[in-house]
Formats: sequence, C-alpha cells, structure tokens
Amino acid sequence: MTAPPRPPPNLYDISPLVDGKTAVWPGDTPFSSRDLLRIEDGHSVDLSTITLTCHMGAHADAPSHYVRGAEGIDAVPLERYMGPCLLVDVRPKDHAVRPGDLAGVDLEGAERLLLRTGCIKDRTVFPQPLTCLTVELVEHMAAAGIVLVGLDSPSVDPFDSKDLPVHKALYARGIGNLENLALEGVPPGRYELIALPLRLSGRDASPVRAVLRPLGRP
Repeated sequence: MTAPPRPPPNLYDISPLVDGKTAVWPGDTPFSSRDLLRIEDGHSVDLSTITLTCHMGAHADAPSHYVRGAEGIDAVPLERYMGPCLLVDVRPKDHAVRPGDLAGVDLEGAERLLLRTGCIKDRTVFPQPLTCLTVELVEHMAAAGIVLVGLDSPSVDPFDSKDLPVHKALYARGIGNLENLALEGVPPGRYELIALPLRLSGRDASPVRAVLRPLGRP
C-alpha cells in the first residue's frame, strides 16, 4: 500500500547551516566557537562564545556596507524583512539576472522577491562564478513596487566589482537585500517571508534566520 503524500511544511527554513565548514567571502571571518562552561564538567550551564562575520550565512546587508555614512543594520526598516513575497526559479546562462529572466512572472502584490538561481551547490565551497543581479533588474523591481530582494548567492554584484552598482541602485530605490539564502527544495510560489536582522549597533550587516510560510496555511 502506497503511503499518502506528506503535506507541505508550515515553514520552510531558508537559512543555511552555520558551522566551521560554512564558506565565507574570501578573506572574511569564518565561523568559530568556543565552550566557556560545560555541564559535563560540573558547571550549572553550558555557555559558549562565537566569532563570525556579520555577513555569515543568510544575511541582510545594511546601506552602510556600501554607502559611506548610510544607516547601519540597527536602523533599517524592519517591515522590509517580513511580509508577502514571491519565490521564482531563474537560471541565467551568464550568471546575471536581467528583467528578461522574469518574463511572464506576475509581480503584482509580491512586495518581496526571492530568486533561486542554483548558484550555491555546496555551502562549504565559495561559488565561482557567483550569480548576481543587474541594475536593469533593480529598475524593473522598483517599478513593480518590490521593497526587498533575496537570492541564493553571496552578493547581488559580481565578485570582482569594486563600485557595487547593484547595491547602490537598490539603496537609491529603497530596496533591501538578502544574500546567501538556502532556496533549493522550496517550491516556487507565494509565501510570507520572515527574515529579521539582529539589532547590531552601527554594523554593516546581520545574519538572519529566514523562513517562508506558505500563504493560506496556519
């Protein structure tokens, strides 16, 4: 007898696992941890400390990351990171997502757009080449009322970019960004996104625990 199909989960966790094997931007600070106290050693609690980049795993960039004097992650509007969103599967051949890659996609009411590009195959290996966005796509999203874009890549700009035109175009249009999302295995469609950054004073980014809740489910 064939088992009935499992219902879809109430939440999809789209945050990659973070540990010492997690790849970071070349030259950035990898994750490390240290036990300060351990119950098995006779202490009343387990207590540990961690060291990591603010851009670890799934994370939100702050404008101060790429615009001098702009607000840090503690000052970004939290409303951007929680609300209705649309997950779209795109596989650009030249590793840059353009408006044409969204041909036929209805962005009406989406507000937040997540792009699954297949950029990261292994979280322990930094992807080369990485998949990025384009300024033209930013303009397309802005015209559709998008307030946040997220993708499964370490950056919205190319790896070797120094002037970061896509980051700056997002800032000019008031669009936030999430990077390094774990989107494989999540069906394309409309969801509620919850991906709140930590209130880190003046910092240039924050890790997030990003989840998707299918619309219409409790």
